[in-house]
Parts: sequence; C-alpha cells; structure tokens
Amino acid sequence: MGHAPVSGSAGPVLETAAPVSGSAGPVFETATPVVETPTVVVETPTLVTWTSSPDSGTTTHTPAATAASAHTPAASAHAASASAPAPAGGRAEARRASRRRRRASVLRGGPDGLRRLIPQALVVAFLAGGTTAFVAADKAVRLSVDGVPRTLHTFADDVEELLDEEGLTVGEHDIVAPDPGAELSHGDEVVVRFGRPVTLTVDGRSRRVWTTARTVEEALQQVGVRAGGAYTSVSRSRPISRGGLDVAVRTERTVTLMADGRARTIRTTAATAREAVQEAGITLAGEDTTSVPPDSFPRDGQTITVMRIRDTEEVREEPIPYGTVRTDDPRLDRGTEVVERAGRAGARRVTYAVRTVNGVRQKPRKLSEEVVREPVARQVRAGTRRLPDSVRGAEGLNWQALAQCESGGRPDAVDPSGTYGGLYQFDAATWRSLGGRGRPQDASPEEQTYRAKKLYVQRGASPWPHCGRRLYR
Repeated sequence: MGHAPVSGSAGPVLETAAPVSGSAGPVFETATPVVETPTVVVETPTLVTWTSSPDSGTTTHTPAATAASAHTPAASAHAASASAPAPAGGRAEARRASRRRRRASVLRGGPDGLRRLIPQALVVAFLAGGTTAFVAADKAVRLSVDGVPRTLHTFADDVEELLDEEGLTVGEHDIVAPDPGAELSHGDEVVVRFGRPVTLTVDGRSRRVWTTARTVEEALQQVGVRAGGAYTSVSRSRPISRGGLDVAVRTERTVTLMADGRARTIRTTAATAREAVQEAGITLAGEDTTSVPPDSFPRDGQTITVMRIRDTEEVREEPIPYGTVRTDDPRLDRGTEVVERAGRAGARRVTYAVRTVNGVRQKPRKLSEEVVREPVARQVRAGTRRLPDSVRGAEGLNWQALAQCESGGRPDAVDPSGTYGGLYQFDAATWRSLGGRGRPQDASPEEQTYRAKKLYVQRGASPWPHCGRRLYR
C-alpha cells in the first residue's frame, strides 16, 4: 500500500503499519520510500527489514538505511574526514586501529549482538551478489613458513598483522618477505624463513653462524664452505631444527708423508696426523712417531716425517776416582810430601737407555748404576818443618836472576822435553840427591831455592852452563 512522503523531509521516511491480526508473530509492513532527490547507488552492504504475510505467501524487503542515505551535514562532515589522507607512514597503523575499534564495537554487543549480526551479514552478502564491503575485506594470501606453503584467508591489512594473526614472532636473524610493514592484497605471497644457530667447525677452527637454510647442505653453501670432497660430521641432507646444530667439516687437503727414505703425497680429509699416516699406508710400530704431534690437525701443504724409533739398553763399567788423605809430618821439611799408600780407583756398572731415530744415535739416558769396587784413597805425609833460611857458601848470590834466566821465574815451569822442571830446571835424579821429594816443579819456591843453594855448594855454577854467570851480577 502507498504512503505520501512527509513534507520537508531531507531523505526517505519510513512509516510502520499496524500489526495484522491473526498473524503468528508481529508482522510489519514497510512503506515504500519516496525520495525527492536523485538516488545514490552504493555497493556497500544494506541492512534490510523482512515482512512476512501468511495470507499472500509473499515476502517483501525494504532497505532500513543505506550507507549513502544520510545527507545531513554531520554525515557529510564524517565522509570528508574519512577521505582525508592519513599522515605518511601511519596509514597501516590507522587501518589497524580502525579494525580494532570495529571488533571492539562488535564484542561489546555480546553474544546476542554477534548472533544478530551474522545472519544479517549473510543475507546482505547474498543479496549483494558477493560484492559487498564485508567480502571485499577478505583476502586469499599464500603464506610460506620455512618452505612449507599454505593458502589462507585473512582480514589483515599488512604483513605484520598477518604474522600476528598466525602467532609468528620473528627476530633479527629471521627473514620476512615482503617487509612486515608492506600492505597485503588479494593473491599476495608472504615468505618467512626462521634463522637457526649453527656451530660450524671447519678444519679445526670453530665459529657460530646464523642461517635460514633448512638442511646442512644449504647452510654450507650459504656460509661459503667448499664442501666438495669434504667430510661432514652429520649427513648433508639432515634438517636443521630451530634449536640449531653442531657441524664439523674437514676439507680435502694435500699432505706429504716422509717415511723410510720415501715421500708420499696424498689428498686427505684426515682429522689427525696419525690418520693421514695410516691413509698413506704407513705403519707405525713400537715407539714410532711423527715430526708433529700425532693428534695435531694436518694442514694443507704440510710435510710430516715419520720417525722410526728404536730403544735399547747399554751397560758400561766406569771408574770411581780415589781421594787423597794428607797427614802433617813435622819430621819432613815444609813442602816435602811422602806417599804412604798409593790410591786405587773404584768401579761402577751403569745402565743407559740408548735411542736411535731414523738410524741416528741420540744422547744416552742413565737408567741405573751399581758400585762393583770401592776406590782406595791415597795416603800422603806432608812435611811441616821449616827449611833453613841460608846455606853456608851460597849466600850473597843473585838467585832471582838465575831463576829468571832458567824458567822465567815460574816455579812450575817444565822444559819441552819434560826432563827439567822448576825455577832452576832440576832433573829428577839431581832433585832426589839433594833430598827433594816428588817433582821439583811441585815443590814450593822456597824449597827449590834451598836445594839450588845446596847444589851450588857441591858443584858451583856448572849445573847452569848458560845462566850460571847471572849469580854474580
């Protein structure tokens, strides 16, 4: 049924008819709006009121309000405000704040409000042919996390909001593409690669690296490790968990082994010098070793020498020197010594360890010793009696000039033949005939002069044919 428009209205005015008697529930008939201004067509959802008539069996629907129906100045101002450009860099945040306000508004309506909104939205979507703003906000995007892709629907405005919805937290070692602040559109793809800590030991040197690789092979490629022919402590196809992994890599190296007079050059991934020697087919026996510590890491281009070691024992008998026991004898002139008992050396048996390295004998090392014969000390009587200061008939002569001529004034002088010794160059027989003991060169200067004076009294200056005349100067 028709209704006349209300005079002076700014927009469509709805009148509600009275309830129809006998209906199963309250039935409302909506009036047909009469609009004096041109109609504005908007593709946003329209909330409608349903009227059912059991008599006619028909259902009619009339818009209760449209997004463009408000032509009041307040509405126009709101529209102008909404269309004003947001500050640069704050658009994404503004969109997120708007969505949070809309969600909070719906939640404040409680469960009843949600139950009322959902059927109405479905009806609006159906009537609008799937082109409403509710559906337009939904996006189908492809999210790949560590290489596992999936397609999902989201209302997120940007990548960061999408990650928040999915509960994905990224850190400084993780990769997100596009950037978290980038806007999302229908059909976009977002890739997330999480960083993984890897303790990498390459040829004995360790370091900690972060990688987004999913397998050991990919990680080695990322950090630039030459893995061709290299040894790895774990399978190269092994996945790397978010908790990380320890990986040891030994690259292939060239090592030269010198053994038994022959050189062998090999390519190896050995962890120790001992392993390299074994790979070269060289056997270490007994005390054999290498020129570098056997457990050291062999470097590229290194030369390792195998040392053949032979250990033997050697027993030697060595003398033990005897000592001298001196006893003072006042019956003998000072400087005179008499040997009462000759000394005799002892003997001991010494065991040595002798090592040869590649045939070269090393310095023996003493292991043990035992005495097989004790030494016998020499016993000597030493005179303490003072010699006479003068000899009658020999005083007043220049004995110092004679000694200087014969021996250069040295009491221990011995001629080249070994026959004559002392200040005055006595021979052994003459020295003994004058009462001397031992060798003249071992006697004191005073005794040597005393014996020379006695000789002069017996034979004059003749015992010194070349220097005797010096006595008279």
